[in-house]
Amino acid sequence: MRTVVALHAHPDDEALWSGGALAMLAAAGHRVVIVVATDGHLGDGADPEAGIRLAELAASAAVLGAARVEHLGYADSGHGAALYPDPADRQRFVRADLDEAAGRLADLLRAEKASVLIGYDARGGYGHRDHIRVHEVAVRAAELVDGVRVLEATLPRETVDRMVRLGRLGVLFRPAPPAGRAAAAAREPDPPMFTPRREIAYRLDVRRYARQKRAALTAHASQLTGPRAPARLRRYACRLPVPLFALLGGREYYNDRSATPAASFLEVFADPS
Repeated sequence: MRTVVALHAHPDDEALWSGGALAMLAAAGHRVVIVVATDGHLGDGADPEAGIRLAELAASAAVLGAARVEHLGYADSGHGAALYPDPADRQRFVRADLDEAAGRLADLLRAEKASVLIGYDARGGYGHRDHIRVHEVAVRAAELVDGVRVLEATLPRETVDRMVRLGRLGVLFRPAPPAGRAAAAAREPDPPMFTPRREIAYRLDVRRYARQKRAALTAHASQLTGPRAPARLRRYACRLPVPLFALLGGREYYNDRSATPAASFLEVFADPS
């Protein structure tokens, strides 16, 4: 059996981007460890709401079958034009020293004797600054620990581009414009998101684990409230019957940074003996 460490930017990303794979691996007897870089909170850790998202993460991890959950200790960097000052008690993840953050993760990888590390693609999926930093930290940590294979959660770029053009996913994946009309007009075109389909190593069918994935997403109740479109979409998804949710979230996609990708996602976790 293998130990897989999944590094995610914020509580709820583990359910959105790799919930099916983590549930599948846990059900197969592998040890699953979920690590979040940030607690998903923009303010000070003394704020009464600061621990809510980590508590939701613990509930989500239990549903997915994870054996351990850890927080690297950083604050959410936010997504948009403004990068706020660091809270009094911790640093925003995007400002973290790369080697320091990677060292924290490398220590955990060694302690767990992990053989697989899940991160994000080089664009951080849709360009969130914390997601990009997850990619950088995961790659650097794997350089510090021998024998760790890095897989990257992603989506097919062509599918996302098509949905954004149709207006169905733009509110989720289009980066927030800089403040001010002049700044917005002068902004350079957004870099491409996610990964070209031909470069994706593994297309994973996780429909069998749709119930766990939906329950894990539902555990993040704080992200289901409010009028914003992402919250509305999540509420809708979490209320879908399992077969319909499986159609929506029953595929996950992973890059493989190794020189010789395996024939399939599950082969990565096969017993070498």
